[in-house]
Amino acid sequence: MVSPPSAAELQQLVAARRDTFLAELESLVSIDCGSYTPQGVNRVADFCTDTLRGLGARVERIGHAKLGDLVIGRLEGAGPRLLLIGHMDTVFEPGTVAQRPFRTDERRAYGPGVTDMKAGLLAGMHAIAVLHEAGLIPAVTYVCNPDEEIGSPFSSEHIRRLVPEHDAALVLECARANGDVVSARKGVADFHITIQGRAAHAGVEPEKGRSAVLEAAHKVVALHGLNGRWPGVTVNAGVVQGGTRPNVVAAECLIKVDVRARTAAEFDAAADAVREIVATASVAGTRAEARRVSGHAPMEKQPASARLVSLAQAVAKDLGFEVTDAATGGASDANTTAGMGLPTLDGLGPIGGDDHSADEWLDLDSIVPRVALLAGIMARAAEALDRPDR
Repeated sequence: MVSPPSAAELQQLVAARRDTFLAELESLVSIDCGSYTPQGVNRVADFCTDTLRGLGARVERIGHAKLGDLVIGRLEGAGPRLLLIGHMDTVFEPGTVAQRPFRTDERRAYGPGVTDMKAGLLAGMHAIAVLHEAGLIPAVTYVCNPDEEIGSPFSSEHIRRLVPEHDAALVLECARANGDVVSARKGVADFHITIQGRAAHAGVEPEKGRSAVLEAAHKVVALHGLNGRWPGVTVNAGVVQGGTRPNVVAAECLIKVDVRARTAAEFDAAADAVREIVATASVAGTRAEARRVSGHAPMEKQPASARLVSLAQAVAKDLGFEVTDAATGGASDANTTAGMGLPTLDGLGPIGGDDHSADEWLDLDSIVPRVALLAGIMARAAEALDRPDR
């Protein structure tokens, strides 16, 4: 079996690819590819398909009626079977690239999706290429999904199907702005609460009405009252839509609620509390129901994931820098893999920040060390896993 490349060799090989990385990054950032812009997402999918095939992968491309394609590349090799996941979509609407085109200064690159997660998507591909150049062929399945920014409603089923075949998952979201990798994430659930009341003329006979908007107001207060009940739980009623005219008692109202928690126990308790609020009416004659429309289970830091953190720290030390791990409130596809018991480490892309904003940035100096870190983790993954070889 080929020995893992040294830290110096990894850095040298990645550094030689830096200009190519930046050229590809500019090309990808220059594509409008919001989750609901399938034409743009599929242009990114074309790049991923071609690159993975160039690396020797057997590529499966799965279409969707309304979203972009899912790309799954399989490379046969030695050692543990690793599941790499990166998403191709962004949160930005068509026209954003024209408003904020890719640009760089001495320290950073900017543009829509530059760090969330075009740089991470590229990091995985360049890490594989570097290992090939070093004579090491890792066993990898690379998932490039089109819908992570909307909760992976299409791709998560396929990710779950792949989990049992793998020994660990490495998710390529950007490292935190301070350089941390991610070992834990809150679970998230999106609830849509529909309230039914009774319409009436607000000036002539309001007593005949049953205001769904008033009932929604009571529920919003109760929902926000759940914050602080459990240490790691947040509840936010972010959207309220109801009524038709000012002079009509509202017959319908919709509340869209975001619920997040650090652990499965807190998550279940908070979800039960939301349902209890939904089932309790403050305005007589109204009724409500809740529907969970999307979400991710919590990514809790398990012993196997802690060993991946330790490996990342050992590789980083060899490369000449330090890495610590963090928990974050945002969810990713790492929640899916970790929730199924697969050892998972996230935040393995280059360093960036201000995701989802006009100020989104990528630290240019982080590209070489972070791609080298990812390649080193892949090369030495057997050290952290219970099943070192297939």
